[in-house]
Amino acid sequence: MGDTSAAAGGQRRLPIIEAAIAMTARDGWAAVTMVRLAEQAGVSRQTVYNEVGSKNGLAEAMLAHELGRFLATVGDAFDRHGDDLVEAIHDAVRDVLELAGGNLLVRAIASATRGADTELLPLLTTRAETLLADVRTMLAARVAAYPTGLGDEQVGVLIDLITRAVLSHVVQPTGTPASTADGLAWLASRVLEAPARKPLRYG
Repeated sequence: MGDTSAAAGGQRRLPIIEAAIAMTARDGWAAVTMVRLAEQAGVSRQTVYNEVGSKNGLAEAMLAHELGRFLATVGDAFDRHGDDLVEAIHDAVRDVLELAGGNLLVRAIASATRGADTELLPLLTTRAETLLADVRTMLAARVAAYPTGLGDEQVGVLIDLITRAVLSHVVQPTGTPASTADGLAWLASRVLEAPARKPLRYG
């Protein structure tokens, strides 16, 4: 994915992206126009175009900005558990789901997947595979630091399984972040043949 993060533009870029996220969550993606966005962010319409380009470019910038926050959260979890991959996975899943629970863009995406915003969904679908590839690449690099005893393809299967499960729970939670993290950490421990852990903490 190209560098569409807030840091890639000027200092006015982040307020524009944040205003777009808030507007999308409140009014829907179809209601986001460059004129309204300029008014909301307190800049000129030309500044909005200079910073994010087209509306599709704005959508990509929003997604990249929020993805960066989620990846930083995952990185922090792995940093806390440099010698225990299962606990790193547990904390990463829990922390991502907790962050998603109050995330404005995630709410907008969840609404789009339920048919509430037909204009936003095609953009998300187009970018989904690229975003997932970015996540998998980051996770593979982090997992490689642990002695798993698994081959690269096997690690890839584990990462893909957990990533897709987390995304499913982000869009449509079926339990608390803690319980979901506990279950996925237990599953990872079985795949990794880690020493027996205590029973599910939130089962």
